[in-house]
Amino acid sequence: MNSFNAKEVRSTNIRYEHGTVSRNKRAKVLGQGQFRGCTVWFTGLSGAGKTTISFAVEEYLVLKGIAAYSLDGDNLRHGLNKNLGFSADDREENIRRVSETAKLFADGGIICLTSFISPYAKQREEARRLHEEAGLKFIEVHVATPINVCEERDVKGLYQKARAGIIKGFTGIDDPYEAPVNPDITLHSYKDSVADCVQQVVSYLQQQDIVPFDCVDTVRELFVPQHKVEEVKSEAETLPQLEVTKLDTQWIQVLSEGWATPLRGFMRETEYLQTIHFNNIKSVDGSSNQSVPIVLPITGEDKDRLKEEKSVALRYNGKVVAVVRDPEVYEKRKKYRLRLCVDTTA
Repeated sequence: MNSFNAKEVRSTNIRYEHGTVSRNKRAKVLGQGQFRGCTVWFTGLSGAGKTTISFAVEEYLVLKGIAAYSLDGDNLRHGLNKNLGFSADDREENIRRVSETAKLFADGGIICLTSFISPYAKQREEARRLHEEAGLKFIEVHVATPINVCEERDVKGLYQKARAGIIKGFTGIDDPYEAPVNPDITLHSYKDSVADCVQQVVSYLQQQDIVPFDCVDTVRELFVPQHKVEEVKSEAETLPQLEVTKLDTQWIQVLSEGWATPLRGFMRETEYLQTIHFNNIKSVDGSSNQSVPIVLPITGEDKDRLKEEKSVALRYNGKVVAVVRDPEVYEKRKKYRLRLCVDTTA
């Protein structure tokens, strides 16, 4: 068997050729609206549930119309890595090849899901570096299943063979597994269902703006996290102020409780026009029915005062009730809206 050195470059007289197709163009061909390419790296002991969850996430995303592909450890050893064994050098080369392959999938606009034990932190850090240097997101998922549960699930009988000394260098028995210290996601497949694990992964992808909000089976609340309330209150006192009406506060409540999901606040102009024209909002967050415009009317004087501001505190009866980030000011088009909504010629 040939020995491999991941740092050794044996190819000579070569140069990297840059293509002319941008990632955004690839995204359009895939019909995704935005570039979503990234790698989700599942790591954990043998039997932890990596492959099961990876395949489930893949199926879930594809059903939502998002390009995804799973790279499984055993499957790749049937082809790309079939000439590799399980020595330390071969395992390092195995992960190096997987890292490079996953990067190509991600660069093509596909969410690549890899399920490999990948026991050494150094290998996973190298995989992350490879992606980040290419401007691609790398998400490490630790499927943190205790070894006793993994042994109970051991359909291949590998743990039994390893404890009997038949298999040498088996991760978790006579070879170490270096658990991630600070993974992006930690899954407890021994306590949570596969469906719950899928939602945790997809929810994280949504938070990173990789997949649209309607991918997640939940509503979007806009409340300030409890541990940041005092901090935001203090900040609000330093911001430009806008007094709102009782009706405005009712719309703020609708938004904050998630009843207008997937809106992230009062409508921007594009969302407003889509609503009055099509009774629907379509954006990178997906498509959703919306027939009622939810906007915050202001006076011309307030418009001139606030149009350059990045954040504005909303007050009602002297009390701060919300903070608007990156506000967008646009014409209300009152008569135009009336003609569309009530079929009047006024």
